[in-house]
Amino acid sequence: MKTIKVNASSKSYPVYIGSNSFAKLERLIKSNKLYENIFFIIDKNVFTKYNSKINSLINYNFKKKSVFVFEANEKNKSFDSAKNIYNKLIKDSFGRDTTIISIGGGITGDLAAFVASTFGRGTNFVQVPTTLLSMVDSSVGGKTGINFSQTKNLIGTFFQPDFVLIDLDFLKSLPDEELICGLGETVKYFYLTGESFYKNIIPKILENNLSQVEKIIFNSINYKARIVESDEKETGLRKVLNLGHTFAHAIEVEQNHKIKHGQAVIVGIVCSLFLSHKLELISEKELDTLLELPLKFQKFISIDGINTNSVFKIMKRDKKNRNGKIKFVLVKNPGQILIDVEAEKDFVIHSLEKGLSLFI
Repeated sequence: MKTIKVNASSKSYPVYIGSNSFAKLERLIKSNKLYENIFFIIDKNVFTKYNSKINSLINYNFKKKSVFVFEANEKNKSFDSAKNIYNKLIKDSFGRDTTIISIGGGITGDLAAFVASTFGRGTNFVQVPTTLLSMVDSSVGGKTGINFSQTKNLIGTFFQPDFVLIDLDFLKSLPDEELICGLGETVKYFYLTGESFYKNIIPKILENNLSQVEKIIFNSINYKARIVESDEKETGLRKVLNLGHTFAHAIEVEQNHKIKHGQAVIVGIVCSLFLSHKLELISEKELDTLLELPLKFQKFISIDGINTNSVFKIMKRDKKNRNGKIKFVLVKNPGQILIDVEAEKDFVIHSLEKGLSLFI
């Protein structure tokens, strides 16, 4: 089992990566000296698929335990779900001396982390991501969030976990669509780092060569950990991790979440590249070269009936905006990223139209 240490300013914690690592969870709870009053928040699909594996953990001799299982979708990433969890915590007599364990993908992790950060003003918290997308991205870094007023992740906190446990065996039964979503999120690391590793490995995994998955998870988390250590609360450098996300979140909402997050990120990155070109940050030749990697996902993503003006209006509500202005993360070169870039509405609409046209 490999370990990456995240040394955030508010808390340092390990990320464990390995096969069959889930079986070590009880020991890790003890070795990290976490409370043994355990409250599980679990994605219903994951609980069904891995029932015996998860029940073997639940049946350990913890001081106290309770389980909350829910349908993990964007609609349920809400105050209502958080309220239901608070009610169960109170009903089952849990207090601040609780360890909340999230088992599921990014929706489960974000919701559980939000609850853990607010119940009793903060409890112990463990992330067990079960999708590639949550493994490479949302489980690390301490962002929590719920959707509100048709805006993605508008309400949330920064709250680092006590540890993250990545069991690669969860990926064995991952649907192709979820694999695509996870790889979609890793594409941004090519532009952030400039490392050809991502450009070479991602296409191989798309062709079902899963032997490189552990390496791409390790490299992505290692890079993100260093960013989080430098800028935990996203006041500067950490903003680079939002490459493509301003477009992506608005597209997800406009499409009523019919498109998965990782797929939307791919489309968002493509739109960002067109905006970089429109603002003359990159030449047409550079644009064509930089589009090569995300367009390898073209056949896996389909968007139908989208209104670009509606997408733009949604972008105006983005939580990262300042002074009413949309702030973009754009590419000048792989490894050279610009943050807080502003652009005229016509340029943004043009970039949306150009990017979306490749997936319609």
